[in-house]
Amino acid sequence: MIRFSQVTKRYPNGHEALKQVSLFIDRQEMVFLIGHSGAGKSTLLKLITRVERSTRGQLIVNERNLTRLPRRQVPYLRREIGVVFQDHKLLNDRTVFDNVALPLVVAGVGHRDTSRRVRAALDKVGLLGKERLFPITLSGGEQQRVGIARAVVNRPPILLADEPTGNLDAELSDEIMDLFGQFNQYGVTVLVATHDRRHIARLGKRVMELSDGSLIQGAEEG
Repeated sequence: MIRFSQVTKRYPNGHEALKQVSLFIDRQEMVFLIGHSGAGKSTLLKLITRVERSTRGQLIVNERNLTRLPRRQVPYLRREIGVVFQDHKLLNDRTVFDNVALPLVVAGVGHRDTSRRVRAALDKVGLLGKERLFPITLSGGEQQRVGIARAVVNRPPILLADEPTGNLDAELSDEIMDLFGQFNQYGVTVLVATHDRRHIARLGKRVMELSDGSLIQGAEEG
C-alpha cells in the first residue's frame, strides 16, 4: 500500500528532512508515526500526497510510483488519500455540510450522491444533524470531526493524520483516535503522526519513529 525505498528529501537550503528512509505499510494496517518536532513526520506525509517530491529513492502509494507520476495524475492520487490536519483547515464561511462536501464537488460527484455521502460521513463521526451549522459555532473536538468526515467522504483507501489531537484534551483525543481505529476496522489504511505516546499504548498498533530525518524504529514489515 505504502512503500518507501531509500527515500531522501533535501530542501534547496541543503537541509535533509528525510535520510534514506525505507518503510512498508500494508493494506488495511494502522500505524503510528512518532518523533520529535522537526524529525520529518510532516515531510513524510507530504511525500505520500505528492505535496513534496523526494530528492532520491522510490516511493509507491497504492500501486502508483510517485517518483515517476506525471503532474496530471496527482489529483487522482489525492482522491485516494484522506488527510486530517491538527488545525482542521475548515472554511469558516461555509457550513459543515459544504466543508465535508468539498472533495466530492471537486471530483464532480452529482448533487444527490453528494448529499447522501456527506450525511453518511457526518453520521460516522457523530455529527449528523449539525450539517447546517458553521464551524465557528462548534467545539474544537467537533471541528476535528468535521475534518475527519471531509477526509473520508470520498471513501479513500488511505487516511493520513498529522497531529490530529494536538489541540484537544485527553478525553477528546481518545474519541478522535478511536474514530481512526474504527475506520481502520472498516478496511482503511491509517497512518497517524503524533507526539502522544499514550494513544500508542492504548491502541496497540505498530509504531515507526523518526529522529533527525532517519527512521530508527519500525522500518519495514511485510
